[in-house]
Amino acid sequence: MRIDVKQCAQILAQQDNILILTHAHPDGDTLGCGFALCRALLKLGKICYVVNADEIPKKYDYLYEDIAPIKFKQDYVVAVDVATENLLGELEGKYHIDMCIDHHSTNTEYADNLLLEDVPAACQIVFEVIKALGAEMDDKIANCLYTGLTTDTGCFRYASTTADTYRAAAQLIEFGADNGKINRVMFETKTKTYARLERLALDSMRFYENERVAIITITQEMYQLTGSNEQETEAIAPLTRQIEGVEIGITIREKADGTCKASIRTFERVNAAVLAKNFGGGGHNQAAACRFDCSVKEARERLVEKCGELLNDGNNLC
Repeated sequence: MRIDVKQCAQILAQQDNILILTHAHPDGDTLGCGFALCRALLKLGKICYVVNADEIPKKYDYLYEDIAPIKFKQDYVVAVDVATENLLGELEGKYHIDMCIDHHSTNTEYADNLLLEDVPAACQIVFEVIKALGAEMDDKIANCLYTGLTTDTGCFRYASTTADTYRAAAQLIEFGADNGKINRVMFETKTKTYARLERLALDSMRFYENERVAIITITQEMYQLTGSNEQETEAIAPLTRQIEGVEIGITIREKADGTCKASIRTFERVNAAVLAKNFGGGGHNQAAACRFDCSVKEARERLVEKCGELLNDGNNLC
C-alpha cells in the first residue's frame, strides 16, 4: 500500500519497539535516514534501533556513536532507502518488513510504502516525516539528514538535486548541521589505504564502445595489496564519470566468494537503472547497481555487451 508523509508519521506515532533496517554496503543516505529516524523516535519515547548486515565504515561514526545499542523484540520493522529486500544482504528474510521509506524508481513495494521517486535522497523524505511526527530537531538529527542529502547528490552536483533539496539543506544547517565538516569528511578526506586502492583502481580502468564506456575492476587481490577493503570503495564509482566522453561508467567489485557487484554511473542521456535492471538490479536514472553470480571477467563481458546494445539503440537509452 502506498502511503504519504502524514500517514507514515501517524503510523510510526502509534508503534513502539521499532527496528530500522538499512541496506547492505551502507552509504550516507541509508545510514543518515536510519539514525535520524531513530533519534527522532527516541525523543518521542519509543524503543528503537538501527541494524545493518555489514560493518559500518568508520567515517560515519558521528551518526550514532552516542546511541547505546539496545536489545528488544521488535514489534514493527521499517526499511529506509532499501528498494528491494535483497539489498538487505544477510538480513534479507530475517524480518517481516512493515514499512519502507524510499526514493528509488525500482522499488518493489514489498511493504507499506512511502515512495517519492523525484526526491534525490531518502533523507529528504525522512526530514519531512520527522517534522510531521513533531519530534524536536537538534544538531545530531540535522547532521544525519545532511549526510544523506550531500552524499546522494554528490555534494549537490548531480542533476537530480532540486530546489527543495537546497531548501532542506539550508534548514538543516539552521538546525545545526555541520555542513563544512561533513562535506570535508565525505568528499575531501582519504585514508592512506584508500589512496593506494584508488591508484590501482584507476590503473585498471579500460574503455569500450569507442571510449563511451569506462570500467574499473576492483579485485580481492587489490584489497590485500593496499590494506583496504570494500567499505572504502564508495568514492571510487563516481571516478568513471569524470573522464571526458564517457557516457557509462562502471565499477565492478569482486566479492570474497568470487561473485561481484557492479556500480553504474551515467549522465542524463543514459538511464543507469535501465542497464542495471537487465541484470536484476536497479537504482536511479544516473546511479544504479546490480549483482553477478559469476567472475569479474564474465560480468564485464556481459555489461559491455549490454552497454553496446543500449548506446547503439537510442530508443532504449532512457
